[in-house]
Amino acid sequence: MSEPVTTSPGRPVDEAHAEFEAVWGNPRGWRALSIVNHTSIGLRFAVTGGVFFVIAGLLAMMMRSQLAIPHHAFMTAEAYHQAFTMHGTLMMFLFAVPVLEGLACYLIPKMLGARDLVFPRLSAFGYWCYLFGGIIVTSSLFFGVAPNSGWFMYVPLSGSVYTPGINSDFWLLGITFVEISAVAAGVELIVSILRTRAPGMALHQMPIFAWYILVTALMIVVGFPPLILGSILLELERAAGLPFFDVTRGGDPILWQHLFWLFGHPEVYIIFLPAAGIVSTVLPVFARRPLVGYRWAVVAVITTGFISFGLWVHHMFTVGIPQLAQVFFSAASMLVAVPTSIQIFAWLATLWTGRPVMRVPMLWVVGFLVIFVAGGLTGVMLALVPFDWQVHDTHFVVAHMHYVLVGGMLFPLLAGLYYWMPHFSGRMPSERLAKWGFWLTFVGFNGTFLVMHWTGLLGMPRRVYTYDPGLGWEWPNLVSSVFSFVMAAGIAMVLLDFALHFRFGRPARQNPWDADTLEWATDLPPTAYNFASLPSVDSRHPLWVRPQLPRDVAEARCALPHARHGRRETMGCDPVTGVPREVIHLPGNSFLPLHAALTLAVVCCSLLFKAYLVAAVAAAVTVAILLRWSWENGAHPHAAPETHDLPEGLKLHSRTFDGPGLWGMGLTLLADAALFLSLVFGWLYLWTASPGFTAPAHTPLSATVVLGSGAALSVATAWLLHVVRRLKRDDERGLQWQLLGIALLGAVQAGGTAWLMAASPITPTGNAHDAVIAVMLGFLLLHGGLGAVLAALQAWRVGHRYVGAHAPYEPAVLAQLWIFNTGCFWVACVALMLFPAAFGGVP
Repeated sequence: MSEPVTTSPGRPVDEAHAEFEAVWGNPRGWRALSIVNHTSIGLRFAVTGGVFFVIAGLLAMMMRSQLAIPHHAFMTAEAYHQAFTMHGTLMMFLFAVPVLEGLACYLIPKMLGARDLVFPRLSAFGYWCYLFGGIIVTSSLFFGVAPNSGWFMYVPLSGSVYTPGINSDFWLLGITFVEISAVAAGVELIVSILRTRAPGMALHQMPIFAWYILVTALMIVVGFPPLILGSILLELERAAGLPFFDVTRGGDPILWQHLFWLFGHPEVYIIFLPAAGIVSTVLPVFARRPLVGYRWAVVAVITTGFISFGLWVHHMFTVGIPQLAQVFFSAASMLVAVPTSIQIFAWLATLWTGRPVMRVPMLWVVGFLVIFVAGGLTGVMLALVPFDWQVHDTHFVVAHMHYVLVGGMLFPLLAGLYYWMPHFSGRMPSERLAKWGFWLTFVGFNGTFLVMHWTGLLGMPRRVYTYDPGLGWEWPNLVSSVFSFVMAAGIAMVLLDFALHFRFGRPARQNPWDADTLEWATDLPPTAYNFASLPSVDSRHPLWVRPQLPRDVAEARCALPHARHGRRETMGCDPVTGVPREVIHLPGNSFLPLHAALTLAVVCCSLLFKAYLVAAVAAAVTVAILLRWSWENGAHPHAAPETHDLPEGLKLHSRTFDGPGLWGMGLTLLADAALFLSLVFGWLYLWTASPGFTAPAHTPLSATVVLGSGAALSVATAWLLHVVRRLKRDDERGLQWQLLGIALLGAVQAGGTAWLMAASPITPTGNAHDAVIAVMLGFLLLHGGLGAVLAALQAWRVGHRYVGAHAPYEPAVLAQLWIFNTGCFWVACVALMLFPAAFGGVP
């Protein structure tokens, strides 16, 4: 295969390392807070998630102690409800997804033969949002005002009437903050997988783990925004009185369940798929053969991701939904077992046809197979509506959930941590301590949750802090509680093993497991730049085919073997074929992500304590920091020093029309579209399902202003697309003034939307109908204003020669936002105009 890249004849390893270290090296001391390198960020995610896991585990032990015997007074009802809510919240939102995303951030560039993720500062920003959001949520425990309405925050229990304090606000603001991190990581991983693979690595040659992460990241981008919207709406109801879920004013509490489970059921597979990707990576290495049915496994992963979005209502079989919907979602819930079974059969066939070696990672893989299959079988049982009616909200569901999530995520995660432990530390894990940790955890887990199925069948409801004697629940609860401490001892043994490992572990050789993927071609532990030169790939198993590849990489015999130009570079590839298309230059270390996340944390804390003026000032500072951040992108000299030392036929990405920013903007807008369409869904749902959701007698909006604003937005978008077409012909005449004109039209649209919000006779606190209109107008105002500001910023950058025919791709990125804004504006108009009362007459 011909590749337009240059290679080096080789040079001493020390010389290459010194050159790259000068450009890529991580600072020490307090300046380490500015690090944006994916290796450091991934490890920070993993360690922080481990801390939250320990806190959640301690809360679980407290709950099991309370339930060990009837009428136990170890915890009060309020303390139990707070512990229950925080245990689920920490495990679901602050441990499972962030840790797996952190592992993906650490591994994906190394597996794909890249030097870093494509948006390093976005990764750092995501981590700081995760850390500060987690601290906000967890701090509520120490103040005694932790959320107490369940980790699913069902209304009206979580509303201001039944939870008048700030307990629920900690959850709503903190978790929304954390969700920003998840979506940012999702965008980062998708673009990196599609656009920064090693030369020649086509999609069908990607490591199987990358496929799992690609599908998972797409699910995050589409699946998390409904919960973000639901959290915003519930916080607006609690803080400002907008009645989205209040039946007396036209709202409906079932809307919260729809928005939550639109996120919540894909979340199960968002947690499971990366863990299954670990199994599909680890198992072939120790089976000593390639994964059986690679293509079938990829199809199964994609199918699982698709079907998972059609299952959310099976959590709501008991709320009174129509029987036809129950039939559909019951069938979909059973159908998802088919692609899952394909993956299990691929794993079993790989073991059957291979020569398995039972090392520590394989112990956890085998434990996963046993536990997850059992959890899948009870999942099929719960998909049957009559059975679900009997065991809904009992300990049977609790047991099933832990078999699927703990067995389906924690066991593969620990297999992966032991497998990649030499990569993190350069040392091998301890076989003895690791086996003790596995068997204590495996026996303790099954002793805890297998018995809990029986407790649930006996009728014990979940979320109760005590129970009466004589119901037959005493012995099952006592057995579960005893074994929960056995499991805790196993987890403690694992953590002890990890802690001792970094000091006393035996040094690992290069590729100690004889694995096949590129992450084992780096140093152990890896350098900040991963590869001194970027390897070319022509096989799905590069290290099995070319065992000498690590030496070729280290001696700079492959692509991009220099860093003397001062740029952080990695190769940009065609998303399908893997053929190199450009050189992507990456930003260096910066405090801007930390500062932006910190000011956002101030916004959240100010809203929490209703200091709205402070929140407004902090929000303005955040916007200023983000604009400063965006200024040093593209062709800015700090982002892209002089363009010499490029491979023949390739340009820097900022000199093309298809840089990673174009893909990042598109995926960010996909998440934004999911949020907007969830709002449209809420409008249509309330109109059809809530008897009190009726249009007021007055005319809510002026059709003249609406149409005028929409016309200005549409003309500006068409104008911007014309500007992009001219740039593609190297025509930049009048570019600065055209962008200023586009910004002015955007300001007209934003001003018109602001006038509608201020002057229209809507009463957002009076009824849900006007409340949804107000939120929709706020969405359009925010995006219209953003589009105008960014167009003006582009005009300014033209004046500094950061944008033009020589560096043309930024206007194309901005054009995507304007297209999105125009589409959302007219979709909102159509949604409202379907109901003539919203546009009762033209003034």
